Amino acid sequence: MFRRTAVPIGNFVLLIWMVSVAVFLLLEMIPGDPVDSLVPPGASDEMRELARTTYGLDEPLVERYLSWIGAVLQGDFGRSFTTQTDVLSSIAERAPVSLELAILSMIVALAVSIPVGVWSAYRPGGRLDRIATALTSATLAVPSFVLGILLVFVFGVQLGVLPTLGWVPFSEDPVEHLLHIALPVLTLAAGECVLFTRLLKGDMMATLQQDHVLSARARGLPTSRILVRHALRQSSFSLVTVSGVVIGRLIGGTVIVELIFSLPGMGSLVVNSILSRDFIVVQAVVLLSALLYLTINTVVDLAYPLLDPRLRKVRAS
Repeated sequence: MFRRTAVPIGNFVLLIWMVSVAVFLLLEMIPGDPVDSLVPPGASDEMRELARTTYGLDEPLVERYLSWIGAVLQGDFGRSFTTQTDVLSSIAERAPVSLELAILSMIVALAVSIPVGVWSAYRPGGRLDRIATALTSATLAVPSFVLGILLVFVFGVQLGVLPTLGWVPFSEDPVEHLLHIALPVLTLAAGECVLFTRLLKGDMMATLQQDHVLSARARGLPTSRILVRHALRQSSFSLVTVSGVVIGRLIGGTVIVELIFSLPGMGSLVVNSILSRDFIVVQAVVLLSALLYLTINTVVDLAYPLLDPRLRKVRAS
């Protein structure tokens, strides 16, 4: 039990450290001088040197990394070069938008994909399977940003049933909040539905041919019980693994969708910080996104034995 838990946690710590080093070094390689974002245009050399000294940019690279990561471990991500606000506070203001968008997109994708994938595997070549195959093939050929623009044109411009831009907090108006987030969620969920449906269908079709499922059919068990209890659980390993990867990707990859729909999430924060060369904000966002991504995948890895007791026996032996 200790070894099964210690290995994923050890890998988690190692990967986080590697990400922190990579983020710090990659941003150091970007052309230009971060001092440009700290001083007004045409500033004197003395003012530039003062800014460099104030923010520790004149220290050796290793010392700067150790100072930065030491402060991060204490919960201090520094202050923005351009706005002079606390970086962690800026992220905390925008993170709920990106998190809600990613989580709702995942829920919608799974809610659609699981029943469609299960039934398509049970009735391959049927009407639902043919419709699902056609829709997933069409969605697969359309990039997410193009799909977002199409949804805006259809539901926002032509039909006028959904708002296309802006954000309304849930605390102010729950109905308007859901209406404003509907199109962004559909844009992100559509692409994941393709992946989940095809993956689950393939695994389910293989599972339905196994002996224990055929035996359950021979005993006359209800179809719903066979599909859900005997087949779906065993076929969910790939789905669980990919879901962990997808939720992390959604959290860190909502940049384009947030820009299309003018959402005040972390994506727009990163874009604005890159344009203004506010490196310390970019470092914090990337590091926290990686931390959340690796945490989710570590939890998924530890949860495998809960899905299949046979894995507990294999690992124990």
